[in-house]
Amino acid sequence: MKSHLNRRQFLRSSLAAGAAFALMPRARGAENTVDANDRITMGCIGVGGMGTSNMTKFLALGDVQVVAVCDTYEDRRLKAKALVDSTYGDTGCAMYADFREVLAREDIDAVMIAAQDHWHAIMATAAAKAGKDMYCEKPLGVSIEESQLIRNTVRETKRVFQTGTWQRSLEDFQRACTLARNGYVGNITRVEVATEGPQYRPKYTGSLDPQPVPEGFDWAMWRGPAPDKPYNRGRVEWPDWYLIWDYCAGFICNWGVHHLDIANWGCPRVGEIPFDIECTATYRSEGFTDNVDTWNATLTYDDGLIMHFTDKDQQKSGCRFIGDEGWVHVDRSGIWAEPESLLTVPFKDTDLRLTDSTNHGQNLVDCIRSRQDPVSSVDAAHVASYQGMVADIAGRLKQKLRWDPKAERFIDNDEANKMLHRPMHNGWSV
Repeated sequence: MKSHLNRRQFLRSSLAAGAAFALMPRARGAENTVDANDRITMGCIGVGGMGTSNMTKFLALGDVQVVAVCDTYEDRRLKAKALVDSTYGDTGCAMYADFREVLAREDIDAVMIAAQDHWHAIMATAAAKAGKDMYCEKPLGVSIEESQLIRNTVRETKRVFQTGTWQRSLEDFQRACTLARNGYVGNITRVEVATEGPQYRPKYTGSLDPQPVPEGFDWAMWRGPAPDKPYNRGRVEWPDWYLIWDYCAGFICNWGVHHLDIANWGCPRVGEIPFDIECTATYRSEGFTDNVDTWNATLTYDDGLIMHFTDKDQQKSGCRFIGDEGWVHVDRSGIWAEPESLLTVPFKDTDLRLTDSTNHGQNLVDCIRSRQDPVSSVDAAHVASYQGMVADIAGRLKQKLRWDPKAERFIDNDEANKMLHRPMHNGWSV
């Protein structure tokens, strides 16, 4: 499976299997009264904690039929299948250890991807090329180039793509961004963003020596395009893998994407105008962990706008839009404003309203039918993803950098531009 030739051979056999699936009638719902063509058939790739949470939400939607689950852990596959079968009252859910078998099934309309971050680019681009619409967890990969590849492939293949920046489907975030977009705080001069980060510490504290691979776990497939290193539980434990550069760019990106996305939604200038960036950061060194720990970044835009992006130990968690007439701050724990009357002000009919979605999964399903962009489109996910990565690069280089959002490159800095790319290993490529 490591060689390019072997992958091609595997895909040919998988596509043949997919053709066989296409000859089978589509699965019906638990009531056996709804024609399956009226339902969105879905395969769920990655059914750990987040993947199972996402899958459970899709199982609650009447117009979705989950027909397959996929994971490198056998126990997770079995648990996910049991949940699906229990929901529908049958045994029709298929299990796979290799995501390519899911994508080869022509009877699957959409996939939910919740594998580790280092898999996102390969899985999402492969899904798009296989004609699947998708819900893909954030961020869009572990490098800016990977994020670009996902965005470009989704657009080229005209697939519907929703990412896991589900705050866009919550009322408080919609109100805060509607206030910011329609001038209720005046001209925005500063945006403050702070997210989770150093609060997460590695769970595993044992030996760092190689260990036997547990029965029922495909370590080679889990590792995939990451560097070929021996198995140790400390590499796959939660939240440990989030803290390891091989598998995740770090919470500056993985968690940062949530509130950076809100910053872009409420003040699109932060994703449209060239900026200078300076970032001080510290990097982890416990066990296998080695990506960013703390960070403090300042983005200075050509029009004078400032965005201050840090971990939440240095600013209040969430996103704050500060204008010359007031401010609004939103986080998952609530919404605050000055003047406080902004929290109840009625919006005008002429205001731009950001209330397209009240259920993130249903929004994807509706858009699969309409072929419109969901509330968390691939373009929005790309900008929010790369902004965290740009900050990380500035922190690693300890340099003031300049970013061109149209070219999506650093200006006059070859060293920084080399870091837009990350190599893939073990024969994997996009």
